[in-house]
Amino acid sequence: MESRIKLFGHPAHQMLVAFPLGAFGFSVASDLLHSCTGERRYERAAAQAIDFALVSGAIAIPLGAVDWLAIPRGTRARRVGFWHAVGNGALVGLLSMSRQLRSRPRGLSGAKYLSGAAFLLSGVTAWLGGELVNRHAIGVADRSGLDVPSSLHEGWAAAFGALDARRDPLPR
Repeated sequence: MESRIKLFGHPAHQMLVAFPLGAFGFSVASDLLHSCTGERRYERAAAQAIDFALVSGAIAIPLGAVDWLAIPRGTRARRVGFWHAVGNGALVGLLSMSRQLRSRPRGLSGAKYLSGAAFLLSGVTAWLGGELVNRHAIGVADRSGLDVPSSLHEGWAAAFGALDARRDPLPR
């Protein structure tokens, strides 16, 4: 089932979810560095990463909802998408609470635990998203295969002509 909203011929939701996921990971890594070193710059980096994750997630979530609404009712894909969305809603809630606790003088340790829980949950929701794409072909172009032409407009494709060449550029 082809995605309803695309950027440069690719599913927008699938492209944009990398940003909040990366930011979640960066925030947890920054929290770990802060715990090991005590340096406040890592504490600030974690808070800023969470801010970025929440903003970029707020952009990606409605795009995923549009694709989910197009999945036929009563299918396994619709159920997987539902739990993917519920998990991501919980993830946003955990990160929002973590960010709120970080603004309190003694809330940092609780905030770190909430971020850690959110990071673990993000692994589950990312797996569910992968299940939607890889097992149910949600967001996959209706016309896909090993030798289909570029998803970019022909004018753009001319600039990337080597990508569409029928000759394999790599030596055998």
